[in-house]
Amino acid sequence: MKIALVHDQLREFGGAERVLVALKKIFPEADVYTSTYDNNSLGAHKDIIKNWHVRTSWFGKIPVVNRFYSPLRFLTPLIWESFDFSKYDLVISSSGSWMCKGIKTQKPTVHIAYIHHPPRYLYGYETAIEWQKYWPIKVYGTILNHFLRIWDFNSSKRADYYIVNSEETKKRIEKFYRRDAAVIYPPVDIPNSFENWKLKTKNYYITVSRLARAKHVDILVKASNEYKFHLKIVGSGRDEKYLRSIAGPAVEFLGNVNDKQLINVYQNARAFLFSSVDEEFGIAPVEAMGHGLPVIAYKSGGLPETVCDGVNGYLFDQLSPESLIEKVKNLESLPTDKYLAMKKAARKTAEQFTYDKFKKRILEFIDSYA
Repeated sequence: MKIALVHDQLREFGGAERVLVALKKIFPEADVYTSTYDNNSLGAHKDIIKNWHVRTSWFGKIPVVNRFYSPLRFLTPLIWESFDFSKYDLVISSSGSWMCKGIKTQKPTVHIAYIHHPPRYLYGYETAIEWQKYWPIKVYGTILNHFLRIWDFNSSKRADYYIVNSEETKKRIEKFYRRDAAVIYPPVDIPNSFENWKLKTKNYYITVSRLARAKHVDILVKASNEYKFHLKIVGSGRDEKYLRSIAGPAVEFLGNVNDKQLINVYQNARAFLFSSVDEEFGIAPVEAMGHGLPVIAYKSGGLPETVCDGVNGYLFDQLSPESLIEKVKNLESLPTDKYLAMKKAARKTAEQFTYDKFKKRILEFIDSYA
């Protein structure tokens, strides 16, 4: 089959981009389409994609303008409807906030939409920017989003089949699009084996996240300030300046690191902390579990699908430093044998989300429907 992969945008590297990389690995000859692409903005991961033949939209070819996508969201339908996929047998869209599942295909081309999440800003979920803070933007955004929701719903009928990254996302697809979907969890990079269960001498906690509003990294920072535990933060984003301004001496910002450097940080950490709200799946916590790290996460979105309270980590119920600190204290009070058992349980959980299992399920799905 001649296959095309369509991805929202390639200007940052997160969980959605890891799924795209996995799909490209499964289908190495597939052409890649996207709205806008800047390899230099991918940081430590730019070498992964630099040799791909990426076909950008007309929007992505306009200098400077495509950097201001947010106020130009009304162009989204024009961007995706401008592509021609008539020469392909199969198109797989990797869709989130930029709604690339809205592409048009015609029989006999089969379109499978892999949905990371419906656009947060259209359906009342927290976003990276508090766009309703200023009334002119709120008025503009409210009007624009009304028409984009209509287009998003109408274009949701175009895909032949839906795949989603979690049961949480499946519920949202049923609610907002009235479509059924198959759950195929995303692949997570973990070591091939992990036999070192001994306690580490370094006693710090780690989080890996975009430094954006909906991730609520400030909760982790404030908890570190209050309880005085050492916190290493991997990632960057628009909230970094603010987070640095409130961080105490126990908080360390590592910025974007490559995969090898990240492994070294994982190996000596005590646990992984996560406070994102309404996260659809959460690749970073599962990746940490692959390195034998218990996860302490906010009980929200799809996190209860992977984090079992008291087994491979803890879930805190309130989005507050105090609620997080309570679970940190629970972890630190564990006897050595129970802490090691939690590390093993974390690793066992992560083994359910390997690339090989993702590949097997994707190919089985295609064989059944395409």
